[in-house]
Amino acid sequence: MKKVRELNSWIKAYNEVKSAVEELQLSLDFLKEELVSEEEIDVAYRHVITLLEQVEMKNMLRSEEDHLGAVLKINAGAGGTEAQDWAEMLFRMYSRWCESKGYKTAVSNWLDGDDAGIKTATLQVEGEFAYGYLKSENGVHRLVRVSPYNAQGKRMTSFTSVFVVPLVDDSIEIAVSPADVTWETFRSSGAGGQNVNKVETGVRLRYNYKDTATGEVREIIIENTESRSQFGNKDNAMRLLKSQLYEIELEKRRAAQQKVEAGKKKIEWGSQIRSYVFDDRRVKDHRTNYQSSDVQGVMDGDLDEFIKAYLMEFGGDK
Repeated sequence: MKKVRELNSWIKAYNEVKSAVEELQLSLDFLKEELVSEEEIDVAYRHVITLLEQVEMKNMLRSEEDHLGAVLKINAGAGGTEAQDWAEMLFRMYSRWCESKGYKTAVSNWLDGDDAGIKTATLQVEGEFAYGYLKSENGVHRLVRVSPYNAQGKRMTSFTSVFVVPLVDDSIEIAVSPADVTWETFRSSGAGGQNVNKVETGVRLRYNYKDTATGEVREIIIENTESRSQFGNKDNAMRLLKSQLYEIELEKRRAAQQKVEAGKKKIEWGSQIRSYVFDDRRVKDHRTNYQSSDVQGVMDGDLDEFIKAYLMEFGGDK
């Protein structure tokens, strides 16, 4: 049924473009007879271009994992309160973007900052192509502004890391060895009533696995405090573990593909990808060179043009 829906979406998109092109051609004939204005022709033309760009961007989301949901983790960098405040601003930005797309979100982990902001937070995003779009956000985000936390009013630079992995569903089979899983429980912090303070509902999952490339034993740590139920948190922690293991497998495939296609431009996932300069009213993506002067709009979740620029340049690389 998923395959049928996917094929139907392509057929629908093709028919929409075909119909819009036919209407534009008909309008040109009507223009000769002065039955329509040039302004109406311009509107019809822009409509065709918009539909074509939507289909072209959809074609950039053809990797098998692109249709999945996403797990978005935000970690404040060094810099204390300023960096932690920046991390919370990014969390709000992504939450607003997800809301505008109608995606369902859930906070699976949240650690408050010392005085303001957050040290880390994990957001689960469920919806069609959530990972395909949000993978463009993977990397280090740089903020430059006059800090409200600096008494001298100095311009400060802060860094926050954003990690995005696919959120696996029932269609993805990931083998997890139970013998390599250990559990710890702890009391959840934050809002939630007396139950949060008295019962150890928070869970910490530790999973040891062998890196087939290096032979080293590595550890994955997942913390989940979303639910008041310890069982519910364990179930979700396992889902997040599978998502990370799936991403590790995808990284291996990407590395192998990059060796074959060494001539293609390489994306460094851990590098600084975007700068937000508040005083100069400028947000610039260093990978695509796309920039916007609408800083407030971007911080309110208007990321579509940045995502589009990334996908159109790099989305076809597998």
